[in-house]
Amino acid sequence: MVSSVSQASKHRHIAISLAFAGVFTPGLHKIYLGQYGWGICYLLLSATPLPRIASGLEAVWYCFQSDSAFAERHPAAFPLASILTSLTSKSPSVEPVDVGQVSAIAQSLRELDGLRQDGLISEYEFEQKRRGLLDRLG
Repeated sequence: MVSSVSQASKHRHIAISLAFAGVFTPGLHKIYLGQYGWGICYLLLSATPLPRIASGLEAVWYCFQSDSAFAERHPAAFPLASILTSLTSKSPSVEPVDVGQVSAIAQSLRELDGLRQDGLISEYEFEQKRRGLLDRLG
């Protein structure tokens, strides 16, 4: 597993690269760091030299920050990366799902849907039962 310091280092290097690229297309580093409002402001002001100068200064500033200082200041650097990492990593707290239980619940859902389509239960009753069955899986 990658340590948080090396992960912050990766994010810092990407932010530095995007900030230097911001001299040509300002605001990308702000969007990457999850500061969407600032990123949009930089893009809207891109006809002026202000966001280009600010991007260059921020790139230099990021270069002189330590990994831990950067990680502390920008904990959500590219939040999508942390979401994807958490989805793809195998955590020990996840319990294996019983395949027999899943197939039994799937069969029960099919039967419930048949009852709903035949008009024997209402849409509300179907939804309550469906949620109850799906809650058994989680």
